[in-house]
Amino acid sequence: MLNPSMAERIAFGRPVEETEDDVEMHLAPRPSTALIGRILLGAIFLLSGIMKLISVETTAAYMSSKGIPAATALATIAGIAEVAGGFAVIAGLLTRIGAIGLILYLIPTTLIFHDFWNLAGAEQQMQMSQFLKNLAIMGGLFLLIAHGPGRYSLDARLRGPAPV
Repeated sequence: MLNPSMAERIAFGRPVEETEDDVEMHLAPRPSTALIGRILLGAIFLLSGIMKLISVETTAAYMSSKGIPAATALATIAGIAEVAGGFAVIAGLLTRIGAIGLILYLIPTTLIFHDFWNLAGAEQQMQMSQFLKNLAIMGGLFLLIAHGPGRYSLDARLRGPAPV
């Protein structure tokens, strides 16, 4: 019977426990597809974070217009969070932790910056589209949490084969 630590369960998706009665599930692995998906999913965060860090003042001004206090500090933190999370997803390094962090980051930013319900006309449609895009990205991140980063990841190299 396997009883992994909480950290191992979160980081590598190990089950709480396995028994001899567990039915082995056969999946057709698609490691190249997982790698491409991670690159595409992580790219939006990596590039957005870099742009925030390059132009902190512009980002802070936009955040201030939405009523965010300490906007300069939070713009810098947001840029670092996006770069770190994007890198984690792309490299497949602590992927599940990076995905959880990005989801927690997306929840308030989606609700604050894409509040389409307070708008009208073309602006409402654009912000609804951005809101739904962020929901779709969160869906992709939840899939990473559920299924892991795949064979072509640093996580796969670090964790090695599952203990027997």
